[in-house]
Amino acid sequence: MSQQVDLTTIQQRLDELAQRVSELERTVDRLGGADDQRPGSTKAPGHRPTARVDLVTIPDVPYDNALWTDSDDEGLGVRDRRAP
Repeated sequence: MSQQVDLTTIQQRLDELAQRVSELERTVDRLGGADDQRPGSTKAPGHRPTARVDLVTIPDVPYDNALWTDSDDEGLGVRDRRAP
């Protein structure tokens, strides 16, 4: 191939690459991840934002024993009887 044909082919490939990058940016914007992909962001490329989950605080006080009345110990059988 001649040098001119090679340069034309390279230019076409670069134009195609630029078009695909633009499409990818629009897709990321639609998914709401544009803020995470700013330069200097600490998140890895390809990170997808997930729904925020609120944490539940579990108190340190013991549970009320009334919660466990009439309950069986799973895998150990019924209370006051031997396990199989």
